[in-house]
Amino acid sequence: MNFTPEQRDAVYEAIRNRRDVRSFKSDPLEDEKVQRILLAGHHAPSVGFMQPWDFILVRDEQIKDQLALAADKERRALAIHFAQEGRDAHFLTLKVEGLREAPLTVCITCDPTRGGDHVLGRNSIPETDILSVACAIQNMWLAAYAEGIAMGWVSFYKKPDVRRILGIPPHIEPVALLSFGYTDDYPSAPILEQSGWRKREHFADLLHQDRWGQK
Repeated sequence: MNFTPEQRDAVYEAIRNRRDVRSFKSDPLEDEKVQRILLAGHHAPSVGFMQPWDFILVRDEQIKDQLALAADKERRALAIHFAQEGRDAHFLTLKVEGLREAPLTVCITCDPTRGGDHVLGRNSIPETDILSVACAIQNMWLAAYAEGIAMGWVSFYKKPDVRRILGIPPHIEPVALLSFGYTDDYPSAPILEQSGWRKREHFADLLHQDRWGQK
């Protein structure tokens, strides 16, 4: 495998400039672009090649509204915890989802039974099934960026709510709600960094040589 310098730089550009987006236009997405994004997720690496993901495509306005209500319920519940730090008012100003605005939301799930009782690698570290789904999410994010489409990862919900709304079986984990759409407001930096909620950690502080804590 030999990338040209331009191809290599394009990969790194997508990694650096990909953003979690919350504001979307209502313009419909082209089916072929959506298909390529979904296939990028399906071609993610997975432990034991178990491919534990499924994709539920949500375009129905009533269902999107139910998901948005579930997310808002969880957002308000979380604000109580930030009140102890005096940051609840700041937190409530943050836009945490665009489920109603986005023309497409994909619920990506994890089936821990896929591949049987003994999956290579998962026997030792059970959570590698969820980690495999996370790889699929990252693939979809980079593919969306390449297609000029914004994506937002919504994690504000209780799993039973999403299972009920989308008819997901009890043993299946709804890992993320991923909203896709075009946007006129693509952030130049992560939204939480722009809002002053958190700063990016210094890379040098996170490096260890041979043993933890050895710089």
